[in-house]
Amino acid sequence: MTDASYSTLSVAAILKESAERYPDGVAVAVGQTETTYSELWDQTRSYAGALRKAGVDDGHAVAMLIPNVADFARVYYAILALGAIVVPIHALLKSDEIEYVLRDSGATLLICAAPLLGEGAKGAAKAGVPVLSVLSPDPIDGIPQLEALAAVAEPIRTYTPRQPSDTATILYTSGTTGKPKGAMGSHLALVEQTSTLLLSTFDLQSTDTILGCLPLFHTFGQTCTLNTGFRAGARIVMLPRFDGDTALRSLIDNECTIMMGVPTMYIALLEAAKKTAERPKLRYAVSGGASLPVAVIERFRAEFGVEIYEGYGLTETSPVASFNHVGRPPRAGSIGQAIWGVEVEIAKADVEDSIELLPVDELGEIVIRGHNLMKGYLNLPEESAKAVVDGWFRTGDLGTKDADGYIWIVDRKKDMILRNGYNVYPREVEEVLVAHPAVSSAAVFGVAHDVHGQEIMAAVVLAPGADVDAASLAEYAKEKLAAYKYPRRVEIVTALPLGPSGKVLKRELVVIYETEKVVAVAPMA
Repeated sequence: MTDASYSTLSVAAILKESAERYPDGVAVAVGQTETTYSELWDQTRSYAGALRKAGVDDGHAVAMLIPNVADFARVYYAILALGAIVVPIHALLKSDEIEYVLRDSGATLLICAAPLLGEGAKGAAKAGVPVLSVLSPDPIDGIPQLEALAAVAEPIRTYTPRQPSDTATILYTSGTTGKPKGAMGSHLALVEQTSTLLLSTFDLQSTDTILGCLPLFHTFGQTCTLNTGFRAGARIVMLPRFDGDTALRSLIDNECTIMMGVPTMYIALLEAAKKTAERPKLRYAVSGGASLPVAVIERFRAEFGVEIYEGYGLTETSPVASFNHVGRPPRAGSIGQAIWGVEVEIAKADVEDSIELLPVDELGEIVIRGHNLMKGYLNLPEESAKAVVDGWFRTGDLGTKDADGYIWIVDRKKDMILRNGYNVYPREVEEVLVAHPAVSSAAVFGVAHDVHGQEIMAAVVLAPGADVDAASLAEYAKEKLAAYKYPRRVEIVTALPLGPSGKVLKRELVVIYETEKVVAVAPMA
């Protein structure tokens, strides 16, 4: 017997093989510019030739700071085609944060879009990492243009084969506690995601047009839109910056058939739809990244005539772990059933050093194992050991699993509010508030309280033209929720703080309001 493996695999094969199967099909559309699969693969091979000449080799970590444009795909697959490791950087990071990612990942190079060089070049200089630019209309002193280098480089013939277990990407978690951690994704995990999603999970064909508004530096956009869309041979309409009005116009003008987004995007599309009678030709919609209120699903179905299929996953699970599968009626409010080859179970949340699985319908922590798990956190063996226990990844999310295998998220373990010894799950309160016709979106969180331990608070964004005050909303929630659950303070805000992937940053709301005295706007109970 031997442990040697002769099998090889590469995420770069996704683009290469689609270029052979759909050479004249449009891979990417940005504005009025369309690029076919064969053109994109040829351009990627030229980029890879230039990067090889610049010293990029097997196993090197190469960082990229690029928005949703065709160059994201060219650079992403060029790095992977060389057998190197992609380190995508969130487009909103500042120079100190970029420096941290570059140092922690051991990146040998940063490829940065010209509009992002202000922070990108500063971060790279602090980390002592060289920079190449893309999208620069003119040469920049001291920063070579990748396009110019590619124009004179010899293109690679094909991609460098890798072992299935080799690292393909290092994706940094959002760092809700402490510094961001680099989750290492293997070629096997990323390729198997596309196989599983297309075989039995998504309703996605080569004839579809997907709105690529999810940030591609994030795992959701990278796996579900880019890799899976390209594997299917679909057309991806890239949107460099999301807002509801622009996205709705793009959906209509590009005749998009598939929308993939996070809840805040669907809420923004509903608001944009109030300004025009035109509607896109959507036939399928996917939501993930955070829980989507049932009221929003119902409004979207009524307004756009399409069902939203919810799923669940994390950076550490590549990301999809469960989904409301194609061919089965979606259950609104559920994150669906485990995808093929992946197990999703519920374990005792208060047992840290082992996994004790719970029976059907019992509340506990969602745990996952399967082909989609990360290899671990880069250079953090202790953190990796805490995250993956007995082969199961501990998600930090609380939920239940019913007799049919559908999983229902209650909330983040860390977001749970403990008021007077009672557990309060923010999502339940948010569902009630968002069902109010005057409310567009809501975030519920706990703030420290001398008497109750934590007090329940809600930040609410009203629908345009809505006329309701905070006290009325608190009273509305009080009528529909048990006395220990309703928010004692409601603040009407113009917008909720969002992270780069569109998630509401509740920790920022806690920082803002925890220093203020909690004043009841409805009778205390």
